[in-house]
This record gives sequence, structure tokens and C-alpha cells, in this order.
Amino acid sequence: MQIVLDPVVEAPCCVLGTVDLDQAEAERIAPMFKALGDPVRLRLAALIAAGGRVCVCELTGNFDLSGPTISHHLKTLREAGLVDCERTGTWVYYWIRPESLQLLAGLLQVTGPVG
Repeated sequence: MQIVLDPVVEAPCCVLGTVDLDQAEAERIAPMFKALGDPVRLRLAALIAAGGRVCVCELTGNFDLSGPTISHHLKTLREAGLVDCERTGTWVYYWIRPESLQLLAGLLQVTGPVG
């Protein structure tokens, strides 16, 4: 691993929380970042995380998008492993998978001096 030094600080900027990330783990985690890279999905994830267990009917009013488009974004979040869901009657309820967020947070945790 090559560390690039900040010329002002003359010390390593930071180190990812998980330094030894093997190929298999990187391939498992990358879709989570990709899913959150879309502004709509990032907002959906934030709304779901804030609400705990949220009905899709509570999410759609926050966007100027069609129901099928929201469903597509939710499916992407689910396939990435960030949310899970359960159908109750005609409604689908979503919740964040905390272990996925903990994994991402652990990876992004900065150790060492920060500029």
C-alpha cells in the first residue's frame, strides 16, 4: 500500500478503517457504495434509516418520481444489501440493515491525523 504524504502536514493523511480489504470483500461492498452513489437512493436510505420501519407509501411523497421509479431504487438498495423489506397486505415496509451500515462506517472510519 502506497501512502501519499500531504506536503503541508508531512504525515499520512488518513488510513481506511479496514486496511486489508481482499478482492472478495471489495466485490461485496462495492455495490453498497454504488447504490448510495445515486442521490435518490441516498435520500431513500436516509429516510428509511430515520424512520426505522417505513412503508413505501411514506416514502413516495418525498420525491417527484413515479411509484415504479421509487420501487426500482428501493430494489437496488435491497439488492445491494442496504435495506430489507416485508410485504404486509398491499404495502411493503422497508428498514435499514444495520450490519451493512456498520460495515461501511467501519471501512470509512479515519484513523491517524486529519488535515
